[in-house]
Amino acid sequence: MASPGKKSYPLRIDPALWEQLQRLAANDLRSVNAEIEFLLREALARRGIRVAPVRQEDGSDEAP
Repeated sequence: MASPGKKSYPLRIDPALWEQLQRLAANDLRSVNAEIEFLLREALARRGIRVAPVRQEDGSDEAP
């Protein structure tokens, strides 16, 4: 189930890519979902597009 305020999207992904994402996420102490979101934000930033962090109910920014 998606977190409140977040869009849910089914993703079809190559199993070898998924395996690498799992390893990277584990190294960064993140879920695969959080790792994908982090990588997407990083890629957008390289293109000059900044996306504001999602605000949680307690008013804090989302942790990576």
